Amino acid sequence: MESPPSSFSTFRSYLRALAQTPSRFAHRAPSVSSSYEELSWVKSRSGSNMHNSLRWYDLIGLGIGGMVGAGVFVTTGRASRLYAGPAILISYAIAGLCALLSAFCYTEFAVHMPVAGGAFSYLRITFGEFAAFLTGANLIMEYVMSNAAVARGFTSYLSAAIGIPTAKWRFTAAALPKGFNEIDLLAVAVVLTVTLIICYSTRESSILNMILTTLHILFIIFVVLMGFWKGDWNNFTRPMNPNSPSGFFPYGPSGVFNGAAMVYFSYIGYDAVSTMAEEVSYPIKDIPIGVTGSVVIVTILYCLMAASMSMLLPYDMIDVEAPFAAAFSGRLEWVSKVIGVGASFGILTSLLVAMLGQARYMCVIGRSSVVPTWFARVHSKTSTPLNASAFLGIFTAAIALFTDLNILLNLISIGTLFVYYMVANAVIYRRYVVIGTTKPWPILSFLCLLTLTSLLFTLSWHFAPSGSSKSFLLGLCIGLATAITLIFRHTVPQVRKPEFWGVPFMPWLPPISIFMNIFLLGSLDGQSYVRFGFFSGLAVLVYVLYSVHASFDAEAEGFLGVKNGEMIRESSESEEDPNHKV
Repeated sequence: MESPPSSFSTFRSYLRALAQTPSRFAHRAPSVSSSYEELSWVKSRSGSNMHNSLRWYDLIGLGIGGMVGAGVFVTTGRASRLYAGPAILISYAIAGLCALLSAFCYTEFAVHMPVAGGAFSYLRITFGEFAAFLTGANLIMEYVMSNAAVARGFTSYLSAAIGIPTAKWRFTAAALPKGFNEIDLLAVAVVLTVTLIICYSTRESSILNMILTTLHILFIIFVVLMGFWKGDWNNFTRPMNPNSPSGFFPYGPSGVFNGAAMVYFSYIGYDAVSTMAEEVSYPIKDIPIGVTGSVVIVTILYCLMAASMSMLLPYDMIDVEAPFAAAFSGRLEWVSKVIGVGASFGILTSLLVAMLGQARYMCVIGRSSVVPTWFARVHSKTSTPLNASAFLGIFTAAIALFTDLNILLNLISIGTLFVYYMVANAVIYRRYVVIGTTKPWPILSFLCLLTLTSLLFTLSWHFAPSGSSKSFLLGLCIGLATAITLIFRHTVPQVRKPEFWGVPFMPWLPPISIFMNIFLLGSLDGQSYVRFGFFSGLAVLVYVLYSVHASFDAEAEGFLGVKNGEMIRESSESEEDPNHKV
């Protein structure tokens, strides 16, 4: 039987396809695939398979490397000085708990469906192609922008560590506009070197990450020990300025939670571990240990760093830009140099893990045909997504070459939090809905009410004037969210229970994750939302002009086993992969 003509074979064919965009969008946008399809013939579109060479200790190393970058050396001081004071220790514990809840949601999906697509694949089997593409496109852009920022940050930290001004590493191109005219060749060299490493071998990339992460942890332990040795326990309760609020909680509970919102961004990065699921030897055992273990270890490290910094200086004397380096400045200058070296190692590990993750996201998006399938190819010799790695590496290097760090920093974070929010929703939806059997409206109504309640709490927290009315509003929102979840638990039956590993205490933990991610989204500035709106609009445009037609053609040619969501009937038995290792 002859295949139908491609939407892109001729200009006339493309115009005809554009005329059919509404019907194609209505057909493809809500289309979902099953986990069995994702693990079998969708996966086979990459040609060669990725090697199953990673174990739980590799995943822990990748998780720590992805989270513990140079940002913690800055974020800790800013959150302590402006919000939490010495209670920054509690802020990190709260943020770590929130990260652990999101990690649980990722782990349930990754164990059930160990593919390289991470959140893109999880949303595709739950909410359909369009929702997956929208979040995946934002996440890819977030990765590229943050990696470019991290690469330029490496130049700054290395310069501080070896005593050579940053300006010596960069030169100015007068023809380019301000903010885009400082050419950073070192950042480009770092990105391209990491790209070559991840193209060569995942196993060797993991070994390199282990070495760099171990060195970085040793630097962190050194800083913590120096802080406890040179610090003063009285700094936990006594500020330098007698007019400053005193005590362990100088700004009260609100300061602790505001501090938690700020330091939470130091945990972003563990989601990249889920993209390595396809390369894990024993997913059922290794992924839960690797993902949750890395979050727990990082939380302990962060709490120790926060305690060390609080001992070194009274909170109202902490430098918001470089708290640890400034704390030792004038007393032990060589320790400041050591901190710069340690931060440089942290930058390299976070860059390595993030670039591994972005390539695997792009690879699986290519498998679904919403971007060219060229990105889906896995090289037969290296067993890595070579095309996606090389393309995104060059793209990242080009941005890192000339874009100012401050411009890049305004473009990151919101996409990742939005994806965390979506994955938490997807876990609940998937537990309570079997397409074709269960009516989804009770679950969708619960998720919408939970989101609205969380949004009301966030708006009240940030904009309601202090006083009894604000406390009443916040308490009302928490009470409503609890009541909604309690009613949902007792009225809607759970129709699918994970066979191997699932989020505990269902349905309580994912709603808490949804609640916290919305709260953290409310802590971002307006520029973050402008960026999110711009890139989301760009993603919609790409989907309408290209992706929906490419996936429509792929379905017509039999390359996608994906039908309209109403036509698929899933069962846990039909979705199990016979090669899923226990």
